[in-house]
Amino acid sequence: MHFAEEWTGRYRKNRPPLGALALGDPSHVTCVSNDYGFEEIFARQLEGLGRKGDLVVGLSTSGNSKNVIKAFEVARKKGITTVGLLGRDGGAMKDLCDLALIVPGGSSDRIQEIHIKIVHIVIESVERQLFPENY
Repeated sequence: MHFAEEWTGRYRKNRPPLGALALGDPSHVTCVSNDYGFEEIFARQLEGLGRKGDLVVGLSTSGNSKNVIKAFEVARKKGITTVGLLGRDGGAMKDLCDLALIVPGGSSDRIQEIHIKIVHIVIESVERQLFPENY
């Protein structure tokens, strides 16, 4: 959600919004997890919303989050580019990513702290390219 908000809102200074959507609306999560299981929450939403040419970013500290793996499998079938922010050895997700950014180590909190730094670096880099007047 934080990543999508930075695109549709702003990061450093005012600029036009960029299109982004965080999968996992609470009503959707409840509905799909009740009917299909928690492992399907992102895959079902991506199946309905994702289009060839889109980009999906998935975060998994272990690289083995089944709900994110299933979403990346849907992405592959639909021609959607995937970027994984992963931890430890990249787990099962590393082979499903077009780009896997793996933070080695065993401490989940440290992996997640590096992931948020990566998110902020990516956002600032894109803003610098698209909106150089802000920098």
